[in-house]
Amino acid sequence: MQGPLLLPGLCFLLSLFGAATQKTKSSCAKCPANASCVNNTHCTCDHGYTSGSGQKLFTFPLETCNAIETRVITDNCSEERKTFNLNVQMNSMDIHCSDIIQGDTQGPSAIAFISYSSLGNIINATFFEEMDKKDQVYLNSQVVSAAIGPKRNVSLSKSVTLTFQHVKTNSSTKKVFCVYWKSTEQGSQWSRDGCFLLHVNKSHTMCNCSHLSSFAVLMALTSQEEDPVLTIITYVGLSVSLLCLLLAALTFLLCKAIQNTSTSLHLQLSLCLFLAHLLFLVGIDRTEPKMLCSIIAGALHYLYLAAFTWMLLEGLHLFLTARNLTVVNYSSINRLMKWIMFPVGYGVPAVTVAISAASRPHLYGTADRCWLHLDQGFIWSFLGPVCAIFSVNLVLFILVFWILKRKLSSLNSEVSTIQNTRMLAFKATAQLFILGCTWCLGLLQVGPAAQVMAYLFAIINSLQGFFIFLVYCLLSQQVQKQYRKWFREIVKSKSESETYTLSSKMGPDSKPSEGDVFPGQVKIKY
Repeated sequence: MQGPLLLPGLCFLLSLFGAATQKTKSSCAKCPANASCVNNTHCTCDHGYTSGSGQKLFTFPLETCNAIETRVITDNCSEERKTFNLNVQMNSMDIHCSDIIQGDTQGPSAIAFISYSSLGNIINATFFEEMDKKDQVYLNSQVVSAAIGPKRNVSLSKSVTLTFQHVKTNSSTKKVFCVYWKSTEQGSQWSRDGCFLLHVNKSHTMCNCSHLSSFAVLMALTSQEEDPVLTIITYVGLSVSLLCLLLAALTFLLCKAIQNTSTSLHLQLSLCLFLAHLLFLVGIDRTEPKMLCSIIAGALHYLYLAAFTWMLLEGLHLFLTARNLTVVNYSSINRLMKWIMFPVGYGVPAVTVAISAASRPHLYGTADRCWLHLDQGFIWSFLGPVCAIFSVNLVLFILVFWILKRKLSSLNSEVSTIQNTRMLAFKATAQLFILGCTWCLGLLQVGPAAQVMAYLFAIINSLQGFFIFLVYCLLSQQVQKQYRKWFREIVKSKSESETYTLSSKMGPDSKPSEGDVFPGQVKIKY
């Protein structure tokens, strides 16, 4: 009896279990973000999104839906459609139409821009090829990819502009890197090659890249602050340099005994260095607003290039003076220098800066300094002319010493000629040290000796004004005579002022007492 009675109950339980099983099989699993369930069996990404696997319908629980925007171009580029803007999840890309058409491609062309919602969790900042152990680097944007078809051309004729929305903001961020996913035989990693920073604020970063790939923004939290000792040395040294350059410029202007072509060159060099150092002190850290920072960077670029150009003219003048050492009045040299020095001294730097600003204006000013950007080798628009000028000055310096050696061997016992030759040799040595060697130390700030080179560069370069004042003013006999003359005139004027003040206090009708002795008088005893 028990068997027949248990069978209906068992059948009822089996029917319940089968119904539950049927319901589970026919219902969707939990779909990822930006996806919806289809027919209670599969998931599909919403409009404007595509699955990571490329499948329209999927059941894999770890599948992701990535935002995508595509454009299809069926005709040639026009002025109205010169640049295309694609936006996905607050990230955007601007690409030139000619790079999508790809020249002789037959039929329509397409561009796709994809933003991956979770790919950054896999290929994170630990894959950065320039990872610094001192800095905490993290991925602060979604990973985006761009591709064009039918040809998969990754190199572009014009750079694309990418704008990323930050995942999070942090006020202590000091470094921002625009990177792309670089695949090599040794492996894959984030790299900065071909990508550089245009602008960054608290919520967005704008990058410029010369190729298509997968891109992201890396940020570094730097716990290290600037070396306070190095900062103090720089600011104190530049302040002393400014004072010395001002005194030197006033000396060149007011001391009539030394006013000639050489003095004019020294004056222009002093003025350029004075303005450059002053602008450096007050504006190098003014990174906001961006336009002001770019103007400051351009002005510093021009002033320092102008200073180096005047240094080159001084080296040329030194060489011409050495050739004509025995000539008392070398008017031809003065006429040549007066004709070329101002167009060359201020014109050549202006042309250089104008070409640099016209070709890459966005590379003036960085995230933390108003100076030239290091990306795309833009810094060589300054270092290139500097190295060329240093090389030319070095050649001129060697020629000067060769000429001096010949003249010293043929000299008679004429004291004035010997003194002029020795002074010229001393100025040649000081010239090379002042004009070139200090900046060479700046180029050597690499490797384990970088800290030492940084201190030497800061100390010597910030005291350039003192060296110029010492060599061309304090060690010049003519300037020393003029300084003594000015000092005597000041003392005499002060003495006369005191005498006039004393006489005015006594009045016009008052007579001095027997014991009064005025300056310049001698008391006579009867």
